Amino acid sequence: MKTKRKKTSAPPASIVWFEIAADNPERAKKFYSKLFGWKIKKMPGSMSMPYWLIDTGGADASPDGGMMPRQSPQQSVTNYVIVASVEKAAAKVEQLGGKIIRPKAPVPQMGYFVVCQDTENNVFALWERDVKAK
Repeated sequence: MKTKRKKTSAPPASIVWFEIAADNPERAKKFYSKLFGWKIKKMPGSMSMPYWLIDTGGADASPDGGMMPRQSPQQSVTNYVIVASVEKAAAKVEQLGGKIIRPKAPVPQMGYFVVCQDTENNVFALWERDVKAK
C-alpha cells in the first residue's frame, strides 16, 4: 500500500547557514577549531574579500557556515533562514516592522540572500536556493 506524500510549495523556514564576523579571522579560526574541532579553510577563488568555509562535522562533509572579516563594529553572527522567495519574505519582514539592511544579492550558481533586521535589532538573512543565480 502506497501512501501519498504531501506536496509542499515552500521549504521549511530553517537555518541553513551561518556566518561569523571576525576582527582577526586567523585568531577566530584557531579559537573555533580548538573549541569545537571545526574544520575551517580559506575559500579558493577571486572574491572581493577573504572568506573561510566552516565544516562543523555534520552528517555530510559539506560546509555549514562561513567566516569573514568584520565589516562594521556591530556585525556579529548572522544566521541564514531558507525561504521560497527572498523578495516575498523581505516584504513580509518590512510589513512586520523589520528592516532590510542589504537588498537581494546573488551568490552565483547557488542562490540569493537578503540581510534583515528584526524588531529587536537582531540581524539575520533570508536565503533562496537557485542554481541559476548570477
